[in-house]
Amino acid sequence: MAARPHSANGMAEQILDAAEKRVQVLGFNGFSYADVAGELGVTTATIHYYFPGKTDLGVRLIERYSERFFAALAEIESNAGDLCERLRAYTEIYERVLASERLCLCGMLASEYETLAEPMRELLSDFFRRNEEWLSSLLDQGRAAGGFDFEGDTNGTAIAIVGALEGAMLVARAHGGMKSFRAATSLMLMNVFRPPGK
Repeated sequence: MAARPHSANGMAEQILDAAEKRVQVLGFNGFSYADVAGELGVTTATIHYYFPGKTDLGVRLIERYSERFFAALAEIESNAGDLCERLRAYTEIYERVLASERLCLCGMLASEYETLAEPMRELLSDFFRRNEEWLSSLLDQGRAAGGFDFEGDTNGTAIAIVGALEGAMLVARAHGGMKSFRAATSLMLMNVFRPPGK
């Protein structure tokens, strides 16, 4: 059953905000409708009104997160300077999430992939595919322009970058915090950027 339209009422957005934070901290299986209802001071029936089942909620969470994420990529393309700056700006999306003491929503959901309903799995796959396509295009442009120097094909490198960022967030949460994340991303970027004068 599809979730009810939420644009007419701010309550749906409040539910999504509360659920998103819980997913990013505890995982999708780490909270219940009762947890969200308790935080918002409403009944579980209210949550079910907007999102009849937890899969409905999960689908909308991924859709909303993806919308914001790819809007941020569009902003990078519009406002960032050269290709190196765009790649740095991409890593900073993840850094800002970590700085808010959360993890990437889709990264957290990917860790629970086997327990998720098929509609959520499909949206997760699409999120990562679109990330890899955006990065592949950026890497192709950077290599052609002479600013990027890396081994292997661009698609494999894009997959590695996404995996490295998601993994660096997880490790930083358990050990080293932001310092650990920045060390990992700095090394990753060094392995992509062409050294000056080369």
